[in-house]
Amino acid sequence: MTTSVLQAPPTRIHRPDVTVMEQATADELPEIQKLWPAFERLVGLRGRKMYGRADVEAGTYTACTPVKDDDRPEAFGLATGVLAGGWYLRGTLTGEPPAIFEKIGPGMAELEGAEPVDHGRPLVEFYRRNDVIELWVPVFPA
Repeated sequence: MTTSVLQAPPTRIHRPDVTVMEQATADELPEIQKLWPAFERLVGLRGRKMYGRADVEAGTYTACTPVKDDDRPEAFGLATGVLAGGWYLRGTLTGEPPAIFEKIGPGMAELEGAEPVDHGRPLVEFYRRNDVIELWVPVFPA
């Protein structure tokens, strides 16, 4: 039996749709590593929730943050989109960067192996803090 990279057993959560400012790139590690610092400089980190969205079918990765009342996405040169709601299987990773980032792929794979995946929605990373990342894999209603 392999050791889990997740902090605790996964849990099911239901999330609403969230309107976000977003910037996309290819779902390739070097491109993702370039995207995040630029995106964070544009929108700032203070008071922001940060998400990563991986659309496996399209081969894209999107950094996103919920739109606030005074945000002007077009002023940042960012698109507006939706972080899809619905049922997700959630797992939590802990650890210091950059080692925590190396756990994302194995953590998503672990969650994908636990329940049938709804491939119509992307995988989600929710960056709670720099040392805590929630992974959300879309699943079907129970």
